[in-house]
Amino acid sequence: MNGAESLVTTLLAGGVDTCFANPGTSEMHFVAALDRIPGMRCVLGLFEGVVTGAADGYARMAGKPAATLLHCGPGLANALANLHNARRAATPIVNIVGDQATYHRPLDAPLTADTEGWARGVSGFVRTATSAATVGRDAAVAIQAARTAPGQIATLILPADTAWTEGGVVAEALPVPTRPRADPHAVATAAAVLRRREPTVLLLGTDALDAPALELAHRVATATGASLMALGSNARMARGRGRVAVNRIPYPVDQAVAAMAGFRHVILVGARSPVIFFAYPNKPGTPLAPGAHVHVLTRPEQDPRDALARLADELGAPAAAVPDPGPRPTPARGALSPEAVAQTLGALLPEGAVVADESVTYGRGFFPATFAAAPHDWLQVMGGAIGGGPPMATGAAVGAPGRRVINTQADGSAAYTLQALWTQARERLDVTTVIFANHKYQILLGELANVGANPGRTALDMLDLGNPQLDWVSLARGMGVEAARTDTCEGFADLLAASLRRPGPFLIELTV
Repeated sequence: MNGAESLVTTLLAGGVDTCFANPGTSEMHFVAALDRIPGMRCVLGLFEGVVTGAADGYARMAGKPAATLLHCGPGLANALANLHNARRAATPIVNIVGDQATYHRPLDAPLTADTEGWARGVSGFVRTATSAATVGRDAAVAIQAARTAPGQIATLILPADTAWTEGGVVAEALPVPTRPRADPHAVATAAAVLRRREPTVLLLGTDALDAPALELAHRVATATGASLMALGSNARMARGRGRVAVNRIPYPVDQAVAAMAGFRHVILVGARSPVIFFAYPNKPGTPLAPGAHVHVLTRPEQDPRDALARLADELGAPAAAVPDPGPRPTPARGALSPEAVAQTLGALLPEGAVVADESVTYGRGFFPATFAAAPHDWLQVMGGAIGGGPPMATGAAVGAPGRRVINTQADGSAAYTLQALWTQARERLDVTTVIFANHKYQILLGELANVGANPGRTALDMLDLGNPQLDWVSLARGMGVEAARTDTCEGFADLLAASLRRPGPFLIELTV
């Protein structure tokens, strides 16, 4: 058994049975081992950013890590943006990167790079295998690290000779550390704060946004008069009828400050203390009101559901019915607008759908109109590196078979990773991509105003995607995905409904 064979077998023993890959020469022995050892689903991406973004979406839905397979340092460099997004989402990924053979590296061949150094910025664990005999053990430790709460990227760098040399040893799966519980003092402190009935918000993140945890948070809020809110971007949120409706802190700084202005106390439940995305002249760096007190019920690595249950019991909070969100909306009619698109989504989302949202500026108001939709999950790009949406949707479809994935997607960011459409076609994935084609970087036009700039023609041209316009219908068809374009609500409703009735991927370009 060579090192590559021990790697594949160890991955399977550790529950890692899906690999998103864009391999090169250094990884050919891993590729060959996949032929000899059954059980690993291999999904090819045409670009490394698709590979890592898909691994992110997969783990969020499957609840376990996938492996990636990347080619040397430059391949890792191409993958870094979506590894950054995955790190911010606390997504477990076993990130495998090939490298020069140990004895070839001193020759400084063209692909030689500081692979470990590049990996450290996005990884919670980094290790370079030193021999075929250690590869299996190294892989088992990487799986354990990836699955340690709240989830992290574990990068294993595999020099080519450690893969092809005989002497590989399969390692048994290592135990995953038990998720820590909140300290009793933290529960007691949160209860004391809530009993004061001063303006308080429970700020929810990580697993505090799944359906059972939301019900517990709602129980606490109903008993104490507290509010519930989520961060602006979240890895996965349970939404729709029968789920507790929670809104997010807005992205624009002034709106964020206004949303948090009334709260004297902020209790963090799996969330980090909120910050504004960027610094702006004469604007605050945090949306929290001056003098607001921040209390930590659970850190991201701790179990929020357990802590919320203990908090509810400490308060004697009875069970609380989930409020009725009102009737399900009907598809909108007339001209397209963000509100109309959200209304149509709320009307047509099928039960169990997964929304992979990178709608950016166009979708900032989507939440209220989709509270009454059928039960669904909502995923967002967590790290702010654009181009996460199409790969995330691709991986989510692999990780949640049988559930329709709707990728709500800005056109500018979709151009970063449009190769994901090819993978969707190749794997026949049930993904509907909705492109909001405004043919400009709309978010940056807003940022020009936020920083107080007075743009002229040169600056505005840098934010214009209309010369020439991207033809998303043609681009999708070139990747093997059927597509159509519309500029009306009626057309959108018809195309969305049709895409939900058919298997495989479909792209809708909305001219907005």
